[in-house]
Amino acid sequence: MNAAPGPFREPPRTIRSSADGVELAVYEVNPALEPPGHEAAHAAGHPPVLLVHGATADHTTWRAVGPALAAARATFAIDRRGRGASGDATEYSIEREYEDLATVAASLAGTAGVAAIDVVGHSYGGRCALGASLLTGAIRRIVVYEGAPVPRGVSYRPAGLLDAVRDALGRGAKEEALTTFLSGIVGMSAAEVDAYRANPVWPARVAAAHTILREVEAEAGAGASLETLGRVTVPVLLLLGSTSRSPFRIGTDALGARLADARVHVIEGAAHAAHHTHAAEFVAAVEAFLDA
Repeated sequence: MNAAPGPFREPPRTIRSSADGVELAVYEVNPALEPPGHEAAHAAGHPPVLLVHGATADHTTWRAVGPALAAARATFAIDRRGRGASGDATEYSIEREYEDLATVAASLAGTAGVAAIDVVGHSYGGRCALGASLLTGAIRRIVVYEGAPVPRGVSYRPAGLLDAVRDALGRGAKEEALTTFLSGIVGMSAAEVDAYRANPVWPARVAAAHTILREVEAEAGAGASLETLGRVTVPVLLLLGSTSRSPFRIGTDALGARLADARVHVIEGAAHAAHHTHAAEFVAAVEAFLDA
């Protein structure tokens, strides 16, 4: 008997970034269920969707919700630069991430024979999706889960957090850097961090800890600001967990007020990882928006 397929098809397709030639790994997601007419649903007006992970993560963060989304539409998940099977470059800026996603969106749209695809981004990945839409017409709709920039005078970072992460990385203490980030910015409790340590993906998250500093610094720049990303014109769904830290709500409301076409949906009882803790509610909100 053949083993059940995993959440992602191997090997990933490789798409070269137009920015600096970095090779980007893009995984097709296996559907959780293929009901009769599954393929017809793809052809009947459901463009592909690209899932974009947040800080410290990789494509595997979508293992819970990806297959559910893939039951009705071709679904892909990227390893952003510096993660998983993707390459990296010596110099970093969030603008390179925008260019990466713009390139991947155009490639997936061209392969599918559609004008544009949809993008779902978690946290920093959502911010990258917004920036990418300013560079290409190949993005139709965007879902952002708690990835909005905050207004001036507000910060996601508690005082001293950046220095603490920098110090830990300087000492080679990657796990300490990661736990500092998770508790300080994400808002995870000690018990939640301990539970995360037991997850099989934890070693990969620790291995990516060196990318925390560059992303936390980049998201505070002008290219990722409320003023810049508030110029996005495609329809955007801003998702928010009702129990998340207050800066996530402040940023979501501020961005929603600026965007040309935005709606806000709150997932009750969720914090920053609703795509794991409230997967059914997350998928329902995303699909309702993409199919509207």
